[in-house]
Amino acid sequence: MDLDYERRLLRQINHQNIPEGHLSKSGYAACSPVTVKSGDRFIPTRAGSNWSINFHYANENCWSPNQNQRAKDASTDTGKDAVAYAALLRNELLGAGIETVPDPHMDDRRHTILMQDTHSLFRYTIHTKRVPFDSEISPFSLSPLSNKSHKLLRSPRKPARKISKIPFKVLDAPELQDDFYLNLVDWSAGNLLSVGLGACVYLWSACTSQVTRLCDLSVDGDSVTSVCWNERGSLVAVGTHKGFVQIWDAVGGRKLNSLEGHSARVGALAWNGEQLSSGSRDRVILQRDVRTPPPVERRLQGHRQEVCGLKWSPDHQHLASGGNDNKLLVWNSSSLLPVQQYSDHLAAVKAIAWSPHQHGLLASGGGTADRCLRFWNTLTGQALQSTDTGSQVCNLAWSKHANELVSTHGYSQNQILVWKYPSLTQVAKLTGHSYRVLYLAVSPDGEAIVTGAGDETLRFWNVFSKTRCTKESKSVLNLFTRIR
Repeated sequence: MDLDYERRLLRQINHQNIPEGHLSKSGYAACSPVTVKSGDRFIPTRAGSNWSINFHYANENCWSPNQNQRAKDASTDTGKDAVAYAALLRNELLGAGIETVPDPHMDDRRHTILMQDTHSLFRYTIHTKRVPFDSEISPFSLSPLSNKSHKLLRSPRKPARKISKIPFKVLDAPELQDDFYLNLVDWSAGNLLSVGLGACVYLWSACTSQVTRLCDLSVDGDSVTSVCWNERGSLVAVGTHKGFVQIWDAVGGRKLNSLEGHSARVGALAWNGEQLSSGSRDRVILQRDVRTPPPVERRLQGHRQEVCGLKWSPDHQHLASGGNDNKLLVWNSSSLLPVQQYSDHLAAVKAIAWSPHQHGLLASGGGTADRCLRFWNTLTGQALQSTDTGSQVCNLAWSKHANELVSTHGYSQNQILVWKYPSLTQVAKLTGHSYRVLYLAVSPDGEAIVTGAGDETLRFWNVFSKTRCTKESKSVLNLFTRIR
């Protein structure tokens, strides 16, 4: 921090009038809230050929967007200055010894150290230690601030993270169905995007923007209801309306196999190595090894209505399934019955995501009548946090690098939300789709996402950070960081 910033804080300390009895033990000066007169304004807006009415909360002085942004930035700077000022007061009045300015927007609330004091408010000490000549402060300095306060003022500020609220690419997706129970978009490890449009599956290369039609089911009078890549990105499974599951070679563009067994549409698919799990409207989950000529089949029966969500855990040991019966079930690789059942959701459970950062942590989202994000510890069977998102939860995905996740929503806001975990604070809110955001996939590098909606568009967003910020355990007891 520069010298002007130090002088400004010194003037605040020297000239601020704090009424008697308004200085708390934590060193904060209490003050009365400032009331800003504002009102609700009903503003109709027009986008293209469709009229839409938005209910905005606007100040009566009708600031321009640039003025609002400058005011927001000024408010952010004021908040940072307030934290620095409070830390400076605690250093000089209470000897707190704070050397860095905490970030007021940190999710883990590390700045609450300002509220904690291990010293007594009133104490008697004799300062006999002189400041050495090799100290960071000159012994001839006229500044009344202590060494800790000087370090505090010189500490660098962490730049605020900014997520663009505008998609960096928009693709047309004609005949992309507006059906909550389907899964029609997936992104492969080879950077190929597979999209089910009507009776066809198309592949779009994120590297070359080349579009290839993989298959056309209209010759059989069928349509696509789900797509899913295997982990290597070489095979893509296609679920159909008639209950078939087709395996396609993406490189050669040829069908390798067509699996029967379901009596209704297949809306959910999930790979686990060479095994493929499929969930259907017939309420059955089939798990088959695609390497065997007649696939070895396991039938998992636990849902009473259509299966609309399937996800394997990162350690390949457990399968989570969600259904239209409002149930979230967890299966292991050996039993034909679910090992865990969660019934807290009040609507269909399609959105399911396993955390890649915490073993056994499972997130799920409910439909229109539920609207909640819920987190589960599948190691103990305990329910963890939950939050009401305000609208139908359609999809969930965790960041590969940070302890964050993104959720897409339908009725009634059609928004995309980025969350910090475990604080469940919203990092960003993205809007742009005019229909329910039913489809979601994460890029192989973990930085971008693609969303699809019934407005027949695919939108690409940069939402996750590039650097890994999670701290991996170095303990010898952590079995997931060592081979032997």
